[in-house]
Amino acid sequence: MIKGMKIDRLFHYIFLLSSLIGCDGHNPLTVNDDSTIHILFVGNSLTYTNDLPQLVKQEAHQRGLELSTEMIAFPNYALEDHWQDGAMQKRINNGTFDFVIVQQGPSSQSDGREMLLDYGARIKGLCDQNQAKLVFFMVWPARSNWHTFLGVIQNYTEAATATQSILCPVGLEWKKYIDTTDDYSYYGSDQFHPSPKGSQIAAELITKTLLEALKK
Repeated sequence: MIKGMKIDRLFHYIFLLSSLIGCDGHNPLTVNDDSTIHILFVGNSLTYTNDLPQLVKQEAHQRGLELSTEMIAFPNYALEDHWQDGAMQKRINNGTFDFVIVQQGPSSQSDGREMLLDYGARIKGLCDQNQAKLVFFMVWPARSNWHTFLGVIQNYTEAATATQSILCPVGLEWKKYIDTTDDYSYYGSDQFHPSPKGSQIAAELITKTLLEALKK
């Protein structure tokens, strides 16, 4: 549990990210002519574990929203690695995506923060050029690094703020739930990757974020 000033900081980030969920400071959302929403997921094993894109697709279908999803995700990849590979840029330039959902590792430290800000801004520019909305999928630290959780929340929130992108605060919701219940079942057996339950919660929050963005 967090106390004193840390609680104040957490509430500050909750207030800040509330202005980011489902909103963007640039162009209004332009959905493809068909009724299907096209999404590109870019990330690492926190995205491909339990096939998060498929879970999001299923959750959205239950809520009356049809999605088409693609995924570019590799073990231990950060946004910098994806940028250097170039496959992400080709897909965004050649595709007709409504949303690009990105994540890297927890990024609680200064180097992770710099990558989020630097490459997040580059990806945002690419998305703007292709009429896609950028979404930052806030993740979580390993359970052994629980003490760094506020840094994860802060840095993902800052990246979304700096780029005027959408924030999906999955990590924040994980922390609120675990702080309240002392139930760590969102974590898988290695205490870092998500359990099926943890991925399902992420899918529900991502779907909720997309639906809110579509209403803007």
